[in-house]
Amino acid sequence: MNAGMVGAFLGVDVLLVLTPGADWAYAIAAGLRGRFVTPAVGGLLLGYVGHTLLVVLGLAALVAANPALLTGLTVAGAGYLLLLGVQTLVRPGTANTGDGANGPGSPGGVLLRGAGVSGLNPKALMLYLAVLPQFLSRQAHWPVTVQTVLLGCVHLLVCACVYFGVGLLARDVLGTKPRLARGISRVSGAAMILIGLALLAEQLLQSW
Repeated sequence: MNAGMVGAFLGVDVLLVLTPGADWAYAIAAGLRGRFVTPAVGGLLLGYVGHTLLVVLGLAALVAANPALLTGLTVAGAGYLLLLGVQTLVRPGTANTGDGANGPGSPGGVLLRGAGVSGLNPKALMLYLAVLPQFLSRQAHWPVTVQTVLLGCVHLLVCACVYFGVGLLARDVLGTKPRLARGISRVSGAAMILIGLALLAEQLLQSW
């Protein structure tokens, strides 16, 4: 693996991470709670560490090759997003409050919820299985396992920069505008619900 391949992966990964989704919605919701940006983003990164380990251990390919396991993961992830989305709509948060999409709780709880958002996301698993392998080389001096860990770390770095930026922007820009903050919080909750419903609909269509 050379610097060119890492750079190519970086370019593709940045475009993927910049696409709004469940992670964005969760980071925005955390930003609206002010002090919860760091544990929320840390949780999202923890989920991606889990995905990287699954790939390194070969378990990710096993899950992807087993329709029942993949369906179960998708349904669990969709249900989790629906739950968080409903919580957001019921209790939209504003900056520096204990309300919001993440629900009341400690930073540890926010971290675990973030890990659930990214860790139960089957789309993230597909990214590691469909995109990352294209940038691995069996002819390189480094073992494939080391290459996988390196690209996984690149993905973590990109996610950290983007999601911290999103969360901090939500906190700083909306912190003095509680009405707008509540509106954005509700949009984040609705986004989680729509993504969850889309995942469920995808599974239903595949089963027909």
